[in-house]
Amino acid sequence: MDQAVAPLLDADGFLYVFGYGSLIWKPGFPHVAMLPALLRGFHRRFCIWSTHHRGTAERPGLVLGLDRGGACRGVLFRVEAAAAADALAYLDAREMIGGVYARRVVTARLLPAEGEGGGAAKRAVTFVAVRGLDSYCRALAPEVAASTIAAGVGLSGANRDYLLNTVAELRRLGMRDAGLDRIAALLPPG
Repeated sequence: MDQAVAPLLDADGFLYVFGYGSLIWKPGFPHVAMLPALLRGFHRRFCIWSTHHRGTAERPGLVLGLDRGGACRGVLFRVEAAAAADALAYLDAREMIGGVYARRVVTARLLPAEGEGGGAAKRAVTFVAVRGLDSYCRALAPEVAASTIAAGVGLSGANRDYLLNTVAELRRLGMRDAGLDRIAALLPPG
């Protein structure tokens, strides 16, 4: 096993990755399970200006980040130890464009699900918004966020699709995010 990966593994020998945005509907790396989880100390928010994936320098979009405070319901991806180094390399290449996120090790709790014990704490890797950059977006009114998202298009597609796919997948998982629901409701017809 890669010595750089070993400290990131949970006590059960798996790597866990906490997903809260596009990872929940487009993970892009092999995993053996996707488990509902709760992360305390961070909340999901459109707090990163995107000039790559969901916008351009001329017309930035917004993407989700984990910001300080609160709690976030998302998923833990369980990755076999043998696949952990490749999964981390993929995630770093995907998420670390422009240094807008910091990879962090956190503790997330499993939520009750079929065949899994709820409440178990898991050591996990996630990506947290870096507040000190120009790409960090302070709180916007939902109307401003919606109009920005409606106009944003980047290399990965329309910003509105990013929002709507995230909302749809959260609902499919039995989760709601009132802030995202409000922004989605304010989007002009597309």
